Amino acid sequence: MYDGAKIIPGLIIFVVLATFAIWYGAGDVKQVPKPEKPVGYTNCVKPTQEMKESHMTLLNQWRDEVIREGKREQVEAGGKMYEKSLQNGCMHCHTSKEKFCDVCHSYASVRPYCWDCHMSAKKIKGLEEAI
Repeated sequence: MYDGAKIIPGLIIFVVLATFAIWYGAGDVKQVPKPEKPVGYTNCVKPTQEMKESHMTLLNQWRDEVIREGKREQVEAGGKMYEKSLQNGCMHCHTSKEKFCDVCHSYASVRPYCWDCHMSAKKIKGLEEAI
């Protein structure tokens, strides 16, 4: 009634394929990225752990407030005022996109769309030299 000669090998193949992603990279531990810290700055607009976990939410919120609602007031954190801006706020302290942003985004295989419109300081400097 049951054809065990076909069912058992079929189940084994299914289990192997279903768990392939788990056992394929089992011994391949990658080094956790260490982005370059900003020189001369100790505080950010939010605590470090919160920025690691949800900086994109903050950037989207700032984008909506500045571009869509026209709210351009600065943000106060740790006694300092910060501009709600990727280039004039975040990149003021974190000066290298390659050494700060790209380190973690490459590790997480994430391609943020920020750089579709914004330019890194390196590209801006190249444009200034070309003019």
